[in-house]
Amino acid sequence: MKFLNLLLPLFLLPVLSNAQSAPATDTAKKAQRKVIVYIEQEPEFPGGINSFYQYINSNLHYPDVAKLLGINGKVIVDFWIDKSGHVTDVSAPHSLGAGCEYEAKKVVANSPPWHPGIQMSHPVKVHFKVPVSFDQVRNRIKMQELKDSDYGFVFSINDKLYTIDEAQEQLGKSFRQDKIGSAEVFYNSDNDEKFAAPGKKEVYLVKIKP
Repeated sequence: MKFLNLLLPLFLLPVLSNAQSAPATDTAKKAQRKVIVYIEQEPEFPGGINSFYQYINSNLHYPDVAKLLGINGKVIVDFWIDKSGHVTDVSAPHSLGAGCEYEAKKVVANSPPWHPGIQMSHPVKVHFKVPVSFDQVRNRIKMQELKDSDYGFVFSINDKLYTIDEAQEQLGKSFRQDKIGSAEVFYNSDNDEKFAAPGKKEVYLVKIKP
């Protein structure tokens, strides 16, 4: 299934970072950090943009928990192509949850080197933002599928924690996906045996919207 939608580049912000031989004044430092709107030669992924799309599609894994919970949407991955063509400073400031940010950042960070951007015959560091879409849609989430999975689940309903069996008493054997507010790893910091999940890979806290 193709679950990726990329637009590249969304933003192109080449930055000159040549060092000065003498200590820079505040004015000089500001000049050094000046953002160039136009770049003579943009960074290029080997084989071109279509090859970058193919790389992402071939290597991006839709996280298991995100599929189980029907988590979908766009992760905006922010990154730089440095002067040597390597991907650096990868981040994803807005959260989808259930491992989507981690996976989107990982696949971009592991990108093969690009051909660097060129400005005035010199390589420069260039900024990109790329939307990575996770678009598997599930209208209803079945409790039994969650129970049978390799993962444990704790539910937060009206700011109170419930086991999956307790949550089923309130939500039913299935519930609408759009009731999920977030899904993040549950650390059980109080070591409450009630929420222990022996044999499970990881436990996730599913917050239900009011």
